[in-house]
Amino acid sequence: MTSHPQEAAPNNENTSAAKAPEVQRLRRGAVGLFGVMFMAVATAAPITAMVGNVPIAIGFGNGAYAPAGYAVATIVLSLFALGYSAMAKHITATGAFYGFISHGLGRVVGMGAGALTTLAYVVFEAALVGIFSFFASSFFAEHLGMDIPWLAFAFLMLAVNAVLTYFDINLTAKVLGVFLITEIIMLGLMGLTVLFTGGGPEGWSLGSLNPLNAFVNLDQTVPNPSGSGTMAATGAAGLGLFFAFWSWVGFESTAMYGEETKEPKKIIPKATMLSVIGIGVFYVIISWLAIVGTGPEQAVSLAQDPSQAGNIFFGVVDAHLGGWAVVLFEFLLMTGSYACGMAFHNSASRYIYAIGREDLVPGFGRTLGATHPVHRSPYVAGFVQTGIATIIVLTFFFTGRDPYSQLYTLMAILGTTAILIVQALTAFSAVSYFHVLKKHPETANWFRTLAAPLAGGLGMLYVIYLLMQNASFAAGDAASDIIFTISPWLVLLAGAGGIGFALVARRFMPARYDIIGRMVLDDTQERDGSADEPDFHVSDPLHGRDPRDV
Repeated sequence: MTSHPQEAAPNNENTSAAKAPEVQRLRRGAVGLFGVMFMAVATAAPITAMVGNVPIAIGFGNGAYAPAGYAVATIVLSLFALGYSAMAKHITATGAFYGFISHGLGRVVGMGAGALTTLAYVVFEAALVGIFSFFASSFFAEHLGMDIPWLAFAFLMLAVNAVLTYFDINLTAKVLGVFLITEIIMLGLMGLTVLFTGGGPEGWSLGSLNPLNAFVNLDQTVPNPSGSGTMAATGAAGLGLFFAFWSWVGFESTAMYGEETKEPKKIIPKATMLSVIGIGVFYVIISWLAIVGTGPEQAVSLAQDPSQAGNIFFGVVDAHLGGWAVVLFEFLLMTGSYACGMAFHNSASRYIYAIGREDLVPGFGRTLGATHPVHRSPYVAGFVQTGIATIIVLTFFFTGRDPYSQLYTLMAILGTTAILIVQALTAFSAVSYFHVLKKHPETANWFRTLAAPLAGGLGMLYVIYLLMQNASFAAGDAASDIIFTISPWLVLLAGAGGIGFALVARRFMPARYDIIGRMVLDDTQERDGSADEPDFHVSDPLHGRDPRDV
C-alpha cells in the first residue's frame, strides 16, 4: 500500500505540504501507549542497568551516594524529554531524532544526526548480542551443565530478532512486555523485602537520596572484600554520574513509533514522559534499597571486587528470598539483555527504513524503504540490520574477542558516544524550532520549550564530557583494543559523512535535499481508525528558494 502524496502548496505561513515520493506505510494503530513504553523501557534494560552499572557507580564513583546520581540523571533527562515530547506533538516521523533536528537545526545538521543515530542503534544490537550470549553461556554452563559456545547463542538471538520483527510490531511489543514485566517484578520483590524486613544492617542511608550528594567523590575506608582487614576506597563522582546516565540509553526511542500508533500526538509525548520519569524513579528506589539491604559500607567493599560486585543485589535476594530467586535473577539478566537487544533491533530497522524511504539514493525507497505487504513491517531494513549485526558479531568472534568485555563494552561505548551527541542536538533543536523559527506558537512555553530543553541540552553536553573523561575506565581491559582507539573517529566519520552528503545534495540535487528529514505525517490529522489515512508530505518545503537559506 502506498501513500497519496499531497501536491506542493504555495509558500506561506499556514501551509507546509509539498509533494513527497511514494511511501510504503508502516502499520497504523498497531501499538498503543503501553506497547510504546514497553519497547522504550526495554531498550534501557532495567535489570541489566541495575546489576551492571550500580556496582561500578558505588565502587568507583560516588559510593553509597550512587542513587543520588540517578536522581540527577532523572532530573536532567526529564528536562530534555519536555522539549522532545513537545516536538513529538507536531512532528510524527519514524526517524525521530533525524526529523526533529532537521526541522529545528536544518537539513545539514539533521542528516549528520541521522547518520549518527543509525550508527548508534546498529551497533547497540550487536552489543546486546554480546552480553546476552555471555549471560546465556554462563547460565547454561553453571545451572544446566551444558557447555555451549557463545556464538551459538549469538546466532539464536540474531535469528529470533529477525523473525519476530518481520511480523506485526504488536508481536514484538507483547514479547518485550512479558520480559520487561518479569524483570521489574523481580527487582521490585528485592526492594520490597528490604522494606518489609526493616532496612539493612547499617540503617536507611537517607543521604543516598540527596541529589547534591551525586557530586561527592568516594573517599572512605571499608572492609577488604577478601575478608582481611580494611582498605581505602576512592572514586570520582563524575564516573558515578556517567554510569547513571548510561543506564537510560534507548528511552528516547518512543518517538520513532509514532507512525504506528493510533494517536501519535497524544501517545508519544505521554509515553516519553512516563518512560523517563518512571525509569528514573524506579532506578533511584531500587539502587537505594540494594545499598540499604547490603549496608552502605559493605556495598562499597563488595563493589571493589568485580567477582563480588553483583552480590550487592544477589546477596539481598538470597538472604530474603532464597537461592531459587538468585537463579531466577540470573535467568532474567539473560532474558532482559535479549529484550534490550530486540528493542534496539526495532530501533535500528526503523532508522534505516526512515532514511531509505526518502529515496535520497535512487532505489532505496523501493528497498530499504519497503514495508511488508501484509505485516507492514520494515522487513527489508530489518534484514539489512540483521546482516550488519551478524558481520560485527562474526568479526569479534573470529578475532578471538570476548563477547562481554569486548563486543558488548566496545560497541556500547561507540553507540553511546554517538547517541549522546544526538540527544544534545535534539534538545537545542527544540529551542530553535519553537523560539527561533517560531513554529507552533500555541505550544511554545518559556519553561517546557525553552528553559527545560536548554538545561537538558547543557546537561547532555556535561554527560558527553563525562564520557570523554571516563571512557577508558568504562572500557576496562578493552581500552587497549584498536576498536576503542578508533571509536571517536568512527563517530566523527559517520557525522561528517551525513553532513557531507547533505552539502552535496544541496549543491547538486536540490530536490532531494528538500526531502531530507522532512517526510512526516500530516500535522493537521489524527488517526481515528477510519479508512482515510493521513498523507505523508514534505514539511517546510523550499518552494524554489535558495536551499542554502534553510
